Amino acid sequence: MRLPLITASLLAISLHAMPLPAVAQEKAVVDAMESYLDFVDYGGATIFPEQIPRDEWKKFFVIDARDKDQFAKEHIPNATNIEWRRVLAERNRIPKDQPVLVYCNTGSLSAQAGFALRLAGYENVRILQGGFAEWKAKGGLDAAAKATAPAHH
Repeated sequence: MRLPLITASLLAISLHAMPLPAVAQEKAVVDAMESYLDFVDYGGATIFPEQIPRDEWKKFFVIDARDKDQFAKEHIPNATNIEWRRVLAERNRIPKDQPVLVYCNTGSLSAQAGFALRLAGYENVRILQGGFAEWKAKGGLDAAAKATAPAHH
């Protein structure tokens, strides 16, 4: 989408007149993102459903990052619905002293929410790989037990 010429001109003028604190704030954000990307683990803090035994789920603060209609239809038990775009605005609801697990339908939007939370200082955030769809397909809360069960021939 192209901005009308006058809007683009006003935007350019306001950017040049931007006070130093805003520029410093922008640099701080970029520096934080660079630091995060330098040191984040390879998987981006992802975890697979089968890595969480049934009795471990209660230790997580689980965030369903989908919209309220999807959450109302079906969700992981004891999950809290905070739409992915709202995680920073509602971060006061998210504990820092407990592991946090974020999921959406497939994992892409929850990855963005998790990235934002980690930049905001949450070191305890994990993203459910494959999201709700994979969680269901692999057995839900019993995914770990199903993954380690002996094969039946």
